[in-house]
Amino acid sequence: MAWGSYKKTINTVNEEYPPAMIQRVASESAVVVFSISSCCMCHAIKKLFCGMGVNPYVYELDQNPRGKEIEKTLMLLLGTSPVVPVVFIGGKLVGSMDRVMASHINGTLVPLLKEAGALWL
Repeated sequence: MAWGSYKKTINTVNEEYPPAMIQRVASESAVVVFSISSCCMCHAIKKLFCGMGVNPYVYELDQNPRGKEIEKTLMLLLGTSPVVPVVFIGGKLVGSMDRVMASHINGTLVPLLKEAGALWL
């Protein structure tokens, strides 16, 4: 696999209300990335996590019939556009690419990943 070994998902139609679905998905794995498969920033985040030995649960919005609706809900949560990638660690919203990279650079990302159980070293 070109990316590493992240858990890629292709989601089926789900009638769950988007905010509730986002919260449920975010709380089911240590690291969750809401992504669009053709987005270069999403690719960079997936590579960052895989390079660290983290296997995020990747929710590809463009492969879900309700992806645009979910993306709009994520945009409201973040208060910004464009929205993807959106990263949750330990069920908590970290943010998009800029917030994840800032956390990585300032040294707070690894402790966050350890606390969530995504890293053991």
